Amino acid sequence: MKFEPLEIEGIILVTPQVFGDERGFFMETWQRKRFAEAGIDAQFVQDNHSMSGRGILRGLHYQIRQPQGKLVRVISGEVFDVAVDIRKGSPTFGKWIGVTLSADNRRMLWIPPGFAHGFYVLSERAEFLYKVTDYWAPEHERCIIWNDPEIGIEWPLIDGMAPVLSEKDRQGAFFRDAECYS
Repeated sequence: MKFEPLEIEGIILVTPQVFGDERGFFMETWQRKRFAEAGIDAQFVQDNHSMSGRGILRGLHYQIRQPQGKLVRVISGEVFDVAVDIRKGSPTFGKWIGVTLSADNRRMLWIPPGFAHGFYVLSERAEFLYKVTDYWAPEHERCIIWNDPEIGIEWPLIDGMAPVLSEKDRQGAFFRDAECYS
């Protein structure tokens, strides 16, 4: 397995070793000891699975209390996955990072607590899996608007069309007004 720290401290791109032959493939997606040695010493409490169609954007979500670290991957289709640093004391506060995750590249992204997270579906549909380090707490859930000009995420929008959003995501706060981590 390859662990690649990205430009924002704490975010790690994970590329698993894939063993394949005429029967298909096998890959390890989580092994506590190996991940801990790479700096991801997480205790996961819940696995989530979502399916979304092309042009759907989910995010930018976080929990202000019970913050969640997330290990995310795509098992069908392709997404552009984004993490925004919302840790007030961080030198990269307000900065974002985006990577393409797909069933073909099999990459995973580790997003530690302290980040808002979202993804945009590039394929006809995508199935998205993520392990989290704390339980879902709807009373603590927050959302930053996906197109906040202060953050300036460069979403690869299909044909420049506006993404499909949930009502909650349409009502996201601007970054300047959002509750952030101290």
